[in-house]
Amino acid sequence: MTALSRRGVLKSLPLAAGAVVAAGAAGPPAVARQAADPPFPEPETRSSSPATGRLTTELTVRFTDLDIPGVGRVTTRTYEGTVPGPTLRVHPGDSLEITQINALPANGGAKHQEMNVPHHFNSFNLHAHGMHVDPAGESDNVFRVFEPASAPGATTAHRSRIDVPAGHPAGTFWYHPHHHGSTATQVLGGMAGVLIVDGDVDEVPEIAAAREVVVCISELKVSGGRVPDLTSSGVYDTIASTFLVNGVKNPVLTIAPGEIQRWRIVNAGALTAHFLNLAGQEMHQIACDGVTFMEPVATTGLTLPMGGRVDVLVRGGKPGTYQLTGGGPSHPLLTLVVTGAARTMSLPARLPGRPPELPAPTRTRALTFRSYENVFSGAFPNAYRILGDGETPPAVPQGGSKDAAWGRYSPSHVNQRVRLGEVEEWTVVNDSRAHSHHPFHLHTNHFLLTAVDSRPLATPVWHDTVAVPPNGSVTFRLRAEDFTGRSMLHCHQLQHGDEGMMQVVDYVN
Repeated sequence: MTALSRRGVLKSLPLAAGAVVAAGAAGPPAVARQAADPPFPEPETRSSSPATGRLTTELTVRFTDLDIPGVGRVTTRTYEGTVPGPTLRVHPGDSLEITQINALPANGGAKHQEMNVPHHFNSFNLHAHGMHVDPAGESDNVFRVFEPASAPGATTAHRSRIDVPAGHPAGTFWYHPHHHGSTATQVLGGMAGVLIVDGDVDEVPEIAAAREVVVCISELKVSGGRVPDLTSSGVYDTIASTFLVNGVKNPVLTIAPGEIQRWRIVNAGALTAHFLNLAGQEMHQIACDGVTFMEPVATTGLTLPMGGRVDVLVRGGKPGTYQLTGGGPSHPLLTLVVTGAARTMSLPARLPGRPPELPAPTRTRALTFRSYENVFSGAFPNAYRILGDGETPPAVPQGGSKDAAWGRYSPSHVNQRVRLGEVEEWTVVNDSRAHSHHPFHLHTNHFLLTAVDSRPLATPVWHDTVAVPPNGSVTFRLRAEDFTGRSMLHCHQLQHGDEGMMQVVDYVN
């Protein structure tokens, strides 16, 4: 078998349709470009109090009319009236206390009987994506439902308290709604925000000296000035995605020659993976999915599945105008202008990362992501299933592919029971032909990716979300720790998840 480097595996994973793999300096001079494009935005930041170790805040969800330059007026559901929502910053050992106000109108229609048909688009909850925190109670519990008020104009309030363990890794995470049936609709409207845990890596002198830049990539589906609800399987197929960075289309960021900036990049979209490329500039990856590397790794491009995050150090090169590309040649994510007096900054040699190693596994599991087209009647004819070990059994054994239960999400069925402290090896296969984008996401615990398509990585990488190649596989080791209770794994192409490509994981002692 041929070993792959970390950069090699990132480049071997599936790209978004039409993704750009190269882009260089181009366009008008820096000054003219800065005048023509909007300034680089920064989301509002809400930080925990050093005195109390708590971040106490509110997040109100309501329909908002946004004026987005280059896009127009858009009506969509938002946190706090912005896309993305506020950036939340905490430290290991802190408590994150959020009161969530549901100011959306009541859900229309009768109560849904079919769990895996998208529904109740004005109900939500909260998922702290990638965080190693309690999945139960009022914490990162995605089985809760924050319903709207029944009376017009009224609101409801819902409390979450997430206690961050003292040993939690410092890194880049994000929050978004995770009510089964409405997640894709809400995230495609921009309901998401960055969640940062500050800690040891931020104190490395070379990183502390670098300007920090949040790059939250939202994917909106806008039609007729609104983001439509997912009321049939093809609603979004003919609507081109609008990609925003921190709520702005193609914002401009400046950097000096030789300056090093730290970019926290979050793919907060629901449907599209990005191959990120910044040709002409030097990039070093320092973290993946919130877990710091042991040392910086030079890279020329990064594949970022839906829900994935990377931290990179970008060094300004020759003066000029460059683009960070991803999502297609007509969709640059941001424009980088290299201008000003040259600076001399250095990269760190070592980082306080998590060693990429786990002992040999004592049990194995094999899962298969598979979709079937046109097997059901009605507005959602496709079946998105997770088969193999722990699959949801069919309601009618003779039902074949038309059995609505087989392999699809059931909140009452525990698919995977995982013992804390036991090292397992999982292989996840993607054999869906027509629906090839199936990023695998595990709640509560990170896992160590060791191989792609049975080819071992030279250096394994910690993930909580990883793209499974079309007609291929990923292999990883998992050691669940600290928290018991029900959690989830699912496809992070969120339409697939809402339609059943999801399982219940029960962490047990």
